[in-house]
Amino acid sequence: MAFDINMIEKVYSLYEERVNAARKVVGRPLTLAEKILYTHLWNGNAQEAYERGQSYVDFAPDRVAMQDATAQMALLQFMQAGRPKVAVPSTVHCDHLIQARDGAQQDLTRAKEESSEVFNFLSSVSNKYGIGFWKPGAGIIHQVVLENYAFPGGMMIGTDSHTVNAGGLGMVAIGVGGADACDVMAGLPWELKFPKLIGVKLTGKLSGWATAKDVILKVAGILTVKGGTGAIVEYFGEGAKSLSCTGKGTICNMGAEIGATTSTFGYDESMERYLRATDRADVADAANKIKEHLTGDDEVYADPDTYFDQLIEINLSDLEPSLNGPFTPDLYTPISRMRDEADKNGWPTKVEWGLIGSCTNSSYEDLSRAASIAKQAIDKGLVTKAEFGINPGSEQVRYTADRDGLLKTFTDLNATLFTNACGPCIGMWDRAGADKREKNTIVHSFNRNFAKRADGNPNTYAFVTSPEMVAAIAISGDLGFNPVTDTLTNRNGEQVKLDPPTGDELPSKGFAVEDAGYQAPAKDGSDVSVDVSPTSDRLQLLEPFAAWEGTDLKGLKLLIKAKGKCTTDHISMAGPWLKYRGHLDNISNNLLIGAVNFFNDETDTVKNQLTGEYGAVPATQRDYKAQGIGSIVVGDENYGEGSSREHAAMEPRHLGVRAVLVKSFARIHETNLKKQGMLALTFADKDDYDKVLENDTIDIIGLTDFAPNKSLTLVLHHEDGTSDEIEVNHSYNAQQIGWFKAGAALNIIRQKQADKAE
Repeated sequence: MAFDINMIEKVYSLYEERVNAARKVVGRPLTLAEKILYTHLWNGNAQEAYERGQSYVDFAPDRVAMQDATAQMALLQFMQAGRPKVAVPSTVHCDHLIQARDGAQQDLTRAKEESSEVFNFLSSVSNKYGIGFWKPGAGIIHQVVLENYAFPGGMMIGTDSHTVNAGGLGMVAIGVGGADACDVMAGLPWELKFPKLIGVKLTGKLSGWATAKDVILKVAGILTVKGGTGAIVEYFGEGAKSLSCTGKGTICNMGAEIGATTSTFGYDESMERYLRATDRADVADAANKIKEHLTGDDEVYADPDTYFDQLIEINLSDLEPSLNGPFTPDLYTPISRMRDEADKNGWPTKVEWGLIGSCTNSSYEDLSRAASIAKQAIDKGLVTKAEFGINPGSEQVRYTADRDGLLKTFTDLNATLFTNACGPCIGMWDRAGADKREKNTIVHSFNRNFAKRADGNPNTYAFVTSPEMVAAIAISGDLGFNPVTDTLTNRNGEQVKLDPPTGDELPSKGFAVEDAGYQAPAKDGSDVSVDVSPTSDRLQLLEPFAAWEGTDLKGLKLLIKAKGKCTTDHISMAGPWLKYRGHLDNISNNLLIGAVNFFNDETDTVKNQLTGEYGAVPATQRDYKAQGIGSIVVGDENYGEGSSREHAAMEPRHLGVRAVLVKSFARIHETNLKKQGMLALTFADKDDYDKVLENDTIDIIGLTDFAPNKSLTLVLHHEDGTSDEIEVNHSYNAQQIGWFKAGAALNIIRQKQADKAE
């Protein structure tokens, strides 16, 4: 039986009425994304048609999910909200704080010891406030959510950008910062700009070595890392129906890498099969009763150009296996062209590691198909030329795969089995020799491959591909190996060819597990205590940010002018810094240490205008804060792409940065800045980026009349006594301006709860 079945049945009981109301006000047939959005309006039945990409809308998500790295800050904020219990079903999943090094059991034991303080904190907070808690080793958040909580037609938010994985089960699932999660758990509406819609029509059927992963790698190559910004991607067509549910999840998961708000598929037989296989026949039965409302209207898919803002068509029958990278998840190369591209670009073709796992590709089907390649290698006398690692997606998947012999196949090929956790995907990988910074190549089935992402080595060339291709390339040790056409030499000197992968969509004997790792919360948590030591270096209770002074901001120093790609990894690194995710002051020591300084092309070296000397970014900003001087960060295009981590917004806020001015923002990061009371600004003329000089002192004028759709003025006071005035834009609405004035959105929540208590 499903978790929260009463909530799901209540959502479904309102569906037909709300869809019909939406059709009436919109005046036309609806896409699936529109149906889910309009059925989750905070105020109930639709009263007006919203403008895509323009209208700010309040929604009522059905549930919240948090992983252990981001849950710490989200729950530290929720503890200030004054509520005795979360208002919607919520869960915490311990998957980020487990470092891959020796193997599953050793790594898990070590993580439990090293992070016991954090795990105990999360367990006790969950117990107190009615939150489901998934223990370390239970699995990767998005796989566990797909197996237990996702349901067709639902809406959820999660404090991780890959929350979008649940689109594989027909949800609108969106990654957010912890402040957004705090709002929803506190019973408040969740605000989102009504997304644009991108339709992807899939025809044909996958065959041979092509996989669902190749679909999203192709889409990423078309749309680039920012092409989906502000949009929901809706997949449809006969090709979509031919994909498995977990294959759909893979595609939706990597939608985060094109900047999409989320991605989704309509409810179909593959989703029904998956629900029943994961002990949720009750959800499948309920969904079947309203299944016509859990997909787009027929008219939409018959004439998609009329209903979507952008349309892409992909014939699955024509897809070939591919790899995206290095250093960016949108650089698409079909395997047939990889050898030539590698030679042309100087990419190392000797592959050192092949890694299978991550929330993107860690399902039973993924392991099953990759194991079929490993089994062939054993049977044909091949050995792996690269090291090989496996992260199962959940304890249920691991246990079932072990029962069915899949894990033994991998270990027979000398693969290392890591914990059911994120591991190398998020930089939690203690890779031997990475500190030497040698140029090398790895292939993995993860979603991101930014520089330093997996192992901290800026010279690791990481390529994203399917689990099946990871296995084949790890066996060959050659980035250019094309299993469709190429042969390998076995132990006997014979030329052998790998056959296309085979596998099971779902385990033929059903899923099994002894202990899934779930801890239910106390029915009454009022007596549960949550203690945070004032001397802890892992956890720190939050202090409210100060409200706006009510004046224009003058005399700001330029902290850094970031050059080129500046992701949340550059702003607030993961890896070893994950241990400080619950301690705002300590983790602020990684502020922007990965960003490239425009003025010297170096990282973590900026000019301190108080001393005239160059130093680390966090230390320089702490100097400004100590003197009561605010600062500004300037950035390039798509600033803040990548993870949902709100630390990238909270750290500059905590250290006294007042504004971030860029050419363009990634969606989640812009929202996170707003939530924390920061000014998120964009150049009206992108060429004005060039006017910002290293020794500038900056004024922000117009804040006393701060209003929606009204630009502000920046005055750049240069060292030579000259100045430039430039126009800057913002996307704040009235409510968000209220967050800025109050000092943070949480300050408003806290005040509302205090008023209620009185």
